[in-house]
Amino acid sequence: MNPKSAVEKAKKNAALAAVKHVRNNFIVGLGSGSTAAYAIQEIGNRIKREKLHILAVPTSYQAFALAIENGIQATTLEEYPILDVTIDGADQVDAKLNLIKGMGGALLREKIVASASKKLVIIADESKKVKVLGMHDHPVPLEVVPFAAKTVMQKIVQIDGIPTLRQGTGKVGPVITDNGNVIVDAVFGTINEPAELEAKLKRFAGLVETGLFVGMTDTVYLGNASGVEKLEKE
Repeated sequence: MNPKSAVEKAKKNAALAAVKHVRNNFIVGLGSGSTAAYAIQEIGNRIKREKLHILAVPTSYQAFALAIENGIQATTLEEYPILDVTIDGADQVDAKLNLIKGMGGALLREKIVASASKKLVIIADESKKVKVLGMHDHPVPLEVVPFAAKTVMQKIVQIDGIPTLRQGTGKVGPVITDNGNVIVDAVFGTINEPAELEAKLKRFAGLVETGLFVGMTDTVYLGNASGVEKLEKE
């Protein structure tokens, strides 16, 4: 099996394990990105196979379109402000199940949906597991109001971060989120106290949300080519 196929198999294995948390009449939060896409497809398969009644709150236009394509009925937080479970991916997972998320640009809605859920289940391939968040100079994505982008970036420098305004591909200019904001990717090196860093960042006016998900995760499924490692909150 080539490396790319092995990674996709790992993502799929994690997704198949996580979807077992979904039961009939559940309201489910659907994450964004390539790993969450496997979970959305499998939920659609279970709806057809088991005649389940499931409603879903997608975290992005991508997740919404994929849900509809797979026969999952979409709803909103206005109708269902409390969700039974959310299944989402992650860019990094540490030993305490803290996360960095947002490389797909949907971090604000992902965090809102996660915080509205009774249970947050994270799926990823095994390469996403790290000892400490921020290893390998992995950035923390930040959703920022465009008007405040320059000011926020200057404040990030003042706390020893290295900020970059994320640029789009296929179009000129910055990435614009589903909420009309921009993404600033900030490198802080290894993050030994993610809660402390998040608190500092949230004080910056115009910074809407961070990609640090601290103390929110209940269960993580880390897929590999042959199976899944399950991690649970202590």
